[in-house]
Amino acid sequence: NKRPVLYGATASELDYYRSLVQQHGSPLLVVSQEKLIEQYQKLRRYLPGVSLYYAIKAFPHSDVIRLLADQGCHFDVASEGEIELLKPLKVSGRKTIHTHPIKKTADIKAALRGGSTTFVVDNIDELNKLIEFRERVGVFLRVSFRNQGAAVDLSKKFGCQPEQVEGIALQAQKLGIHIRGLSFHVGSQSPDSATHVEAIQRCGALIEEINLKLENPMNILDIGGGFPVDYALENPDMDAFFKPIQDALAALPDYLKFIAEPGRYLVAPAVTGISTVIGKARRGDYQWYYLDAGIYGSY
Repeated sequence: NKRPVLYGATASELDYYRSLVQQHGSPLLVVSQEKLIEQYQKLRRYLPGVSLYYAIKAFPHSDVIRLLADQGCHFDVASEGEIELLKPLKVSGRKTIHTHPIKKTADIKAALRGGSTTFVVDNIDELNKLIEFRERVGVFLRVSFRNQGAAVDLSKKFGCQPEQVEGIALQAQKLGIHIRGLSFHVGSQSPDSATHVEAIQRCGALIEEINLKLENPMNILDIGGGFPVDYALENPDMDAFFKPIQDALAALPDYLKFIAEPGRYLVAPAVTGISTVIGKARRGDYQWYYLDAGIYGSY
């Protein structure tokens, strides 16, 4: 029963999945509570001393949020809808950060109504949107570090260049906006942690340098997420992935606090997708199978 068959599922698991389809129909997403908690505790061990903020966008489901909240997890929100998910669960907005670098004024107001007061910006225009709320908000400046090896390289879309950080931070000081720290996200599914380490070291140096010119020094570094998960059942060496990150964080000044924004790393291993083959056809040299899930519903 424990021999892997069909993408890692055991025979007993397959029987269980078939029973779920008989009961609920398909397609289905099945979440393992045990695996979700296991992933959270595993990441806590890999990143000791780092506060974890689950990126709700990865799987915006109330049961996932509730389970993680019970473990002491905080939350990364990026939309009003995500903030609304937290309210029935009695999750305080003080346990959130709003990480979308580009926002409408309505987004900012909705976040503040929900108690979320820490925002991310990456340019002067976004900073200016916070002027009217400056007595209520704190800010992270998002820095871009390109990562060609990542499956999704978010730094081509968001983040200022490292050489722009000082100018934005000093402008924020003139505007009376509190810059709490720097943040970055090196992209999703990185094959190794080299870019994480580069970003940590560069941001640490920037914070120390710029703090000499700030009345309210920065004291937080947000190392983002993007930690890889194993879709191909190859069992990558995660100790080797996280050890350089641990060493890079340990080398930074003691006054710095660290946070991270895991999403996929927590939920992907805990979720099983179930779909049904609803038809088949021979198309040229290939046998096609048609599914009841997916963008194009075929394999």
